[in-house]
Amino acid sequence: MTMRPPVPVPTLSRRAKLVIGVIAVLLVLFTVIGTLTNVYVDYLWFDETGFTEVFWTELQTRALLFAVAGVATGGLVALSVYLAYRFRPTFRPMSLEQQNLERYRQSLEPRRVAVLSAVGVVLGLFAGFTAQGSWETWLQFRNGTDFGTTDPQFGLDNGFFVFDLPFYRLALGFAFAIVILSLIGSLLTHYVFGGLRLQTPGQKLSGAARVQLSVLLGVFVALKAVAYWLDRYSTVYSDRGGVFTGASYTDVNALLPAKTILVFVAVICAIAFFANIVVRNFALPAASLVLLMLSSLVIGVAYPAIVQQFVVRPTPDVREAPYIERAIAATRQAYDVSDVQYVNYAQNQTGDSASDADAAQAAAELAGSPTVENIRLLDPNVLAPTFTALQQIRNVYGFPDRLDVDRYTIDGVTQDYVVAVRELDQSNLSDNQSSWINRHTVYTHGNGFVAAPANQVSSGSGEGGQPNFTTGNLPTTGNIPVDQARIYYGELLNDNGTDVYSVVGKTDGEADREFDRPESGDDQGQVNSTYDGTGGVAIGSFFRQLTFAIYYRERNFILSGAVNDNSRVLYVRDPLNRVEKAAPFLTVDGDPYPAVVDGRVTWILDGYTTSDAFPYAEQMELGEATTDALTGTGTGTTPLPNDTVNYVRNSVKATVDAYTGAVTLYAWDDQDPVLRTYMNAFPGIIQPKSDMSDDLISHVRYPEDLFKLQRDILTRYHVSDAGDFYNQNDRWRIPTDPTSNTDAAQPPYYILSQRPGDPGATFQLTSALNAFQRENLSAFISASADPASYGELQVLRLPGNTPYQGPGQAQNAMTSNNQVRTDLTLFDSDNSRAVFGNLLTLPIGDAGLLYVEPLYVQSQAANSFPLLQKVIVNYQGRIGYGDTLAESLDQVFGAGAGSAAPDSGGTGNGDTGGDQTTSPPSTSAPATTSPPADGGGAVDASTAQAVAAIQQALQDLANAQRSGDFAAVGQAQAALASAAAAFEAAQSAASGSASSAPASPTG
Repeated sequence: MTMRPPVPVPTLSRRAKLVIGVIAVLLVLFTVIGTLTNVYVDYLWFDETGFTEVFWTELQTRALLFAVAGVATGGLVALSVYLAYRFRPTFRPMSLEQQNLERYRQSLEPRRVAVLSAVGVVLGLFAGFTAQGSWETWLQFRNGTDFGTTDPQFGLDNGFFVFDLPFYRLALGFAFAIVILSLIGSLLTHYVFGGLRLQTPGQKLSGAARVQLSVLLGVFVALKAVAYWLDRYSTVYSDRGGVFTGASYTDVNALLPAKTILVFVAVICAIAFFANIVVRNFALPAASLVLLMLSSLVIGVAYPAIVQQFVVRPTPDVREAPYIERAIAATRQAYDVSDVQYVNYAQNQTGDSASDADAAQAAAELAGSPTVENIRLLDPNVLAPTFTALQQIRNVYGFPDRLDVDRYTIDGVTQDYVVAVRELDQSNLSDNQSSWINRHTVYTHGNGFVAAPANQVSSGSGEGGQPNFTTGNLPTTGNIPVDQARIYYGELLNDNGTDVYSVVGKTDGEADREFDRPESGDDQGQVNSTYDGTGGVAIGSFFRQLTFAIYYRERNFILSGAVNDNSRVLYVRDPLNRVEKAAPFLTVDGDPYPAVVDGRVTWILDGYTTSDAFPYAEQMELGEATTDALTGTGTGTTPLPNDTVNYVRNSVKATVDAYTGAVTLYAWDDQDPVLRTYMNAFPGIIQPKSDMSDDLISHVRYPEDLFKLQRDILTRYHVSDAGDFYNQNDRWRIPTDPTSNTDAAQPPYYILSQRPGDPGATFQLTSALNAFQRENLSAFISASADPASYGELQVLRLPGNTPYQGPGQAQNAMTSNNQVRTDLTLFDSDNSRAVFGNLLTLPIGDAGLLYVEPLYVQSQAANSFPLLQKVIVNYQGRIGYGDTLAESLDQVFGAGAGSAAPDSGGTGNGDTGGDQTTSPPSTSAPATTSPPADGGGAVDASTAQAVAAIQQALQDLANAQRSGDFAAVGQAQAALASAAAAFEAAQSAASGSASSAPASPTG
């Protein structure tokens, strides 16, 4: 039989090899330079913020896992392939199969070292990159602490399941991968080099091949025994029960014994494979492998299915009862809702139709009620355009789309405010302001803190419906003193995920370059400043300038004269991004908020420690569970990642100084085992709670995203009886937001309110809860943010035999009211539109729940903003609708009932009778605000005239509508349109003059 001639191997010319080599070297060089630059810039940031412990620990852990997994995977697989080649048969029987393989052998033989090295390196790199992503799993395993509580099935501390078991699973997965890859590599090598002969008559395996394959298969089955053993513990995550998580009746009584039996069967099977090294007969290991497969099917699958079908299914509520109780207790512990205070509320009320006795009781409760005194009329989710129009001052500034609510104590009185900071908004820069010099060295920061009491609006001439800004303007003045008002770090300094950086600093004798604020007085000049804080990274050296030029791909770092020896670059300036970077083990709440703490503007953020491995606790998708009608709808809120979790704690409060960017982490819940584990891994980065100042603690809020998770859990886990839980007899649900045009959940609301039984009002986060698949209200949940009672959850249970209006029904009753419906028709016109504010649900002592909703009107014109026009209240079906909250309450409860309410300053006609006619819609024009003493932020004369014309046109329109004079209505509408156009022109002129204010030269 003739041998086939070897197949010639194509070769490259010397020039081609040279070109390919140069290209490869350049690609590697650019990759290495880019990677090292990114790492170095990251290090500089961590060094600036004082979190180098995080940088080095994460880097070292990733490197360790990369090296161990890479060397183990690549090395062991390469070793297996090498051994298969090393012990290949010297002589191979001649056959057609071997002749076909000969050409492959001849091709591989001279390149065997290169091929083997390439296989090891590629597999090692792949395994290393995969393993390094699990750095947190290793740190948790290495530094894990006990929970102090045990699971009810195995009696093990819950820390075993949270910290240890995930690492064992990770290591087992890599071990399986190594064995499988080694087995595949060995089989291929033996086949190519004749140790495995599938089509050749005679012996199919050489002795060396039999030994190696037996060892690898024995190791694989031994690992399977370990997997069966770990599967026993994984039953605590079972979802076989359907309505609950954790080991069910079938898992405990059928699957656990089956897994234990399979462990011994797998061990016997592994011994049989190892014995084949000596026995030299695959019959025994083959038989044992068949036994393992049959056992896994019969014992591990069929038997539990039979038990589930014929033992559990006939009476599941009885069989599963003890396991449901385990799941209820564990889920409550995991989501920190074990100590909820349940209050049977309004048990004697008549529900949707308030009786006279109900109304009389509520009126008595209203008298002097701190809840009524603090009812919030300003919706922070509506008023961003209003803040922008009235407090933007210059086009370079801006406010986030979602403002914030916080409380301040002024002259001994605690009140909640709608607050925001006047940030730099580079999206508003004009064309001549958008050069690199201007964007990164001139317009570097915002300026000012703005606050308006949440329970009132201005009622002065021409100011009706506007927020009453008690702190604002430039420079910042008001009842909240601010020592440092410049904002170098804020939510708007993150342009759709792109970091907005600034270069600050000047040489001695150089003029200030950074735009700070408009000049005081009537001129159009500006005040410049130079950053003198501790934030940012110094880039005075040429090497640092080159580094950032490469990092940002911007040559001006080297060429521009604005970059000097004293320059610093500020980057990663979004507070949320800074905290996430400083503490990558935290999940950060999506709503940072600014507060004035000890005279400095400070961003406050909530950090969560989470796990998906708490035994018996229900798993939730974090992003899905925390999404509501406002999530991700604009700047100011950020949706959480959709990670799976079944344990969460608000263990960290974080602050970011708006001027220096300093990040500080405080251990808010130092009893959290997950936090203590990370404190062991990153010593020194988290400060004790005792380091928090009293002023800072007074501004701490209960976090929204945690509250959303907890209210979702409580819709099911408020039930303690296992049978009722299984049958879902008393399930609740989160209502949809009736003020939006979506089916998204209603967001929770911050209010300053008095809980039933409490001596005074406290700052709370609240939400209504409906009955399952119905619109009736079932419960009202609140979480206290008061320092004395922080974190206390209270649930008011409404009687199940009386229908109470849920938010959707209350909104429908409000909008169906004859007066409201008529006004909505007027408001929603070609010139304006109605904007509903947040629908608040408020407990009034023991008299039941009151719904309050502000109604704004906004022009359809450009640059318009909403103004408060009406307030609607609903008490068990009784609707009040007036220009002020007091008027609306009087309509529902009788004259004088609203005396405790602050004057809301509505712009209607002031009638409180039942047949009142509503004022017409307001337009976009801001009223003339009182200018500060130095003239900063004053409204010019042309704007003031336009506002006056709009107000007069509105009054004329209202009079014409009342009298039914359609000709006069048309004339008033024409005058209104003309006045609105004049206002827009005045606004444009003011914006143009702001844009043309002197700035540093562009380049």
